[in-house]
Amino acid sequence: MGVQQKLISFLFHASLVFIMFPLVSSSQEHQQITSSPSRTKDSNHIKMSPRLQFEITLHGFLLWASMGFLMPVGILAIRLSNKEENLRRHRIVFYVHSTLQMIAVLLATVGAIMSIKNFNNLFNNSHQRLGVALYGIIWVQVLLGIFRQQRGAKRSVWFLAHWILGTAVTFLGVLNVYLGLGAYHQKTSKGIKIWNILFTVQISLFVFLYLFQEKWVYIQNQGVVLGNEMMTSSCQEIRPDEKEEKV
Repeated sequence: MGVQQKLISFLFHASLVFIMFPLVSSSQEHQQITSSPSRTKDSNHIKMSPRLQFEITLHGFLLWASMGFLMPVGILAIRLSNKEENLRRHRIVFYVHSTLQMIAVLLATVGAIMSIKNFNNLFNNSHQRLGVALYGIIWVQVLLGIFRQQRGAKRSVWFLAHWILGTAVTFLGVLNVYLGLGAYHQKTSKGIKIWNILFTVQISLFVFLYLFQEKWVYIQNQGVVLGNEMMTSSCQEIRPDEKEEKV
């Protein structure tokens, strides 16, 4: 529990640093970045400066790594501990889950600050509005992690809240990655088909692993039952031969 609190404390202070940094930056630099885009004559697309295009790409990568990759991997990791009876392995899996989720929150914080600092945030599209909601939900989840009860204690309310928020962040985070790609395409007319395909393949793999975890214990139990049945049938086949030898 002490390690978890130290990680959460580090995450909190690191987030404060990232939050305060853009607030003390010069307004002239902000105006130069946000005023650089210009609209073409015949379309509603934006012609961006190389710097702004890099920042948008970095923002998208950070949010994909956070909500589209690390958080789902963290969920898959913690599910490994549900049936783990070895206490040491259970702790290792738990700390892997906690570390992945904290890194994901830190990356989401950096991506959100980049958006506030460098982009035109009119909140007139679903991607921006959902992003703000997700950022709030993520930090509620962090608070739940701080007040996590010890294993073995009655924590049904905590577990339900943690599960609901975690599931909501995962589904809405994946949805917002798709919405972000769509918003990028609308503003720049750049192709996103390959990124949609790759992300869909990745999410499909995660879903398969999630469902496989759900059935893995059942598959193992079926293997044990099948093995026992084969042993029983073999013994029954041997017994008549033993009787003939005795006769």
